[in-house]
Amino acid sequence: MKLRRFWAVFVARNLEFLRDRSSLAWNIVFPALLVMGFAFAFSGNRLDLYRVGVIGEQSHWPDNAFLATHYIRFIPVQNAEQAIVKVERHQLDMLVDPATQRYWINDSAPNGYMVERVLRGSGGAAFHKQAVSGQEIRYVDWVVPGVLAMNMMFSCLYGVGHVLVRYRKNQVLKRFKATPLTAFEFLAAQVMSRLWLVVTASFLVYLGTDLFVGFAMFGSYWNLLLICILGAISLISLGLVVAARISSDELASGLLNVISWPMMFLSGVWFSLDGLNPWLQKLALFFPLTHLIEGARAIMIDGAGLADISGHLVVLAAMSAFFLALGAYGFRWE
Repeated sequence: MKLRRFWAVFVARNLEFLRDRSSLAWNIVFPALLVMGFAFAFSGNRLDLYRVGVIGEQSHWPDNAFLATHYIRFIPVQNAEQAIVKVERHQLDMLVDPATQRYWINDSAPNGYMVERVLRGSGGAAFHKQAVSGQEIRYVDWVVPGVLAMNMMFSCLYGVGHVLVRYRKNQVLKRFKATPLTAFEFLAAQVMSRLWLVVTASFLVYLGTDLFVGFAMFGSYWNLLLICILGAISLISLGLVVAARISSDELASGLLNVISWPMMFLSGVWFSLDGLNPWLQKLALFFPLTHLIEGARAIMIDGAGLADISGHLVVLAAMSAFFLALGAYGFRWE
């Protein structure tokens, strides 16, 4: 690969994007307004739906009266330590262990107080209280990784997919074919150009909204940057697969919609995947957006380190390699 040719295409693509004022504004202003809107909408009282984690099998429960309570969502829990952290952060209103007859609540959480009263009045007087404390995680703190990742997804998929289709349709790629530029150099320049633009735009949105909202951040910003880069590369590579051989704008838009909309609804952008059907939870693991969001949330909300998110990093790296290889193999100039 000749770096001179790579650099020429890289700079040209960047200038093309920066000169398109409408696209530039859309990638920065829209997610910022979306985050600010969520911060305003959910700045008051929380929703009247209580969330209670249950360790082990619910069949161990001595009395099912509490489990039959309306407006309480009971969530099976496998890892008690992680669930206790969620109680500390107000993500769970209560954690109950029927086998040992213990429960955990945050004394500073109003929802925890109400659920405790319901438990005591539903045959749970014998349960022993375990008090925890911690900073509340607001809905806007929880949703911001999903909003930023969703914006990255659309920017990566459509920014690469539509550009390559437009190049092919306007015979730009046919002209490139007549030059010494190789397909690998061209695709590498497209990936790197979109990568730094997406990461820079996401950084500016996060920094600007954080000044007004003040997001919770318990992990390392370097770890957050790493998973954002891997996630962006994976999504860009997926866009290359779609645009590798297509020359129709309508077909490209349809395929990109088929890919992006299921990811947006099943990757945990707006709501937790805990309550979904187990088959849908397994299906979500095939989406790069799922691993990007879950890894980013683990870093920001749970303070996870690289070892804790290593599974997401490995999956994103493997997906990136597979999509890049598939896109390069199927790429055509005309």
